[in-house]
Amino acid sequence: MTTQNVEERDYYTDLTVLKNPYEYFEEMFSKGPVHQLTKHDVLLVTGYAEALEVLGNSKDFSAAIAVDLGITPLPFEPVGDDISDQIESHRHKWNGGDYMVAFDGARHTALRSIVNRLFVPSRMKANEDFMFEFADQLVKEAVAKGGCELVNQIATPYVTLVIADLMGVPPEDRDLFRKIIDDAPPPGNMERNETLSPAAHPLAQMALYFMRYLEDRRANPRSDVLTDLATAKFPDGSTPEIIDLVKLAGFMFGAGQDTTAKLIGNAMRFIVETPGLQQRLRQNRELIPSFIEEVLRIEGSVKAISRLTRRDTRIGNVDVPKGKRVVIALAAGNRDPRRWDKPKQLMLDRPKVREHIAFSRGAHTCVGAPLARAETRIILERFFDHTSEISFSEPKHGPPGNTHFDYEPSYIVRGLANLHLELTPN
Repeated sequence: MTTQNVEERDYYTDLTVLKNPYEYFEEMFSKGPVHQLTKHDVLLVTGYAEALEVLGNSKDFSAAIAVDLGITPLPFEPVGDDISDQIESHRHKWNGGDYMVAFDGARHTALRSIVNRLFVPSRMKANEDFMFEFADQLVKEAVAKGGCELVNQIATPYVTLVIADLMGVPPEDRDLFRKIIDDAPPPGNMERNETLSPAAHPLAQMALYFMRYLEDRRANPRSDVLTDLATAKFPDGSTPEIIDLVKLAGFMFGAGQDTTAKLIGNAMRFIVETPGLQQRLRQNRELIPSFIEEVLRIEGSVKAISRLTRRDTRIGNVDVPKGKRVVIALAAGNRDPRRWDKPKQLMLDRPKVREHIAFSRGAHTCVGAPLARAETRIILERFFDHTSEISFSEPKHGPPGNTHFDYEPSYIVRGLANLHLELTPN
């Protein structure tokens, strides 16, 4: 436990919080499940019930700062009882404010309706066939070499090509897309020595390609998600602007890349370091889905998201004024001892584990959650199929009982920067 006063630690920049965010959240929770930060004009929500209140209340809370995570000060002086119109007129000033994840109300509902129609069961089943074949290839190659670096060499190309296959991104462009994502700093970069210009943002770079793809699909329809997206209609029968579809396609492609790769890494760390777990999952594959849910709860890939109050409201027993930036610590709510028995312990038989909030909740529940679950399950099964033992590389991570790991320097994403494995074949 650190000796520094928790109030003096800056969640956005303190790398000790990066190493162990759960210690920080636990200390903050002891001050109340809803607590005002001293270094920022931000309200931190660490309680599970309180997080559900915010995430389920789109009337009082705007998602405009969902990606910004409360970093940018309010760019206007709140006027009137309801500042929704002011939020809309200023959303371009927040990082990511013009993507679906940050939209509110009817605009969000309309775009969400398009996305929901794209991931139909038949297309997901065909995509699972691709996942199986590609994961099998990657794992076989890694086992033949005796080991691998999981996060960057296996998980990232795997999830990148899975979504590329699902969406119909041309094979010749897939490596380029992966390079764009790999070269960008992590979302919520804590090492703030580099600032991307809007044009250099990976989603902006990919937008140029998606504009070309969607225009082509409108002229020459095919049997893929991009065609469905290009020809989609809103529920009222109107046709979306092409730029809105471009942003939607780019976000769909980019949003789940890092988080799902990190989920795979986090899951594998538990598999290797938890005594008896690897053998138990090998012997009973039906436990893998429950295991993934428990990993999502105890070490989900997204630590926090943000909301902005539209009007004076309350969270729990705390009065919150309009124009207040609120950070919902998903990672803290998923370890709230008021909700979860033995919250720090990984339990394969945890009751109602899918009630975790790793994929958020309410109108903005992650639309890619089923895909992330399938990707993770399938590649873990392939590792069990082709190995008799998986262990950490001692030269990279240290001996058993004294291991060390590096984490992505992000106040949004929770995941290993790398994970080196040794693989014993069957």
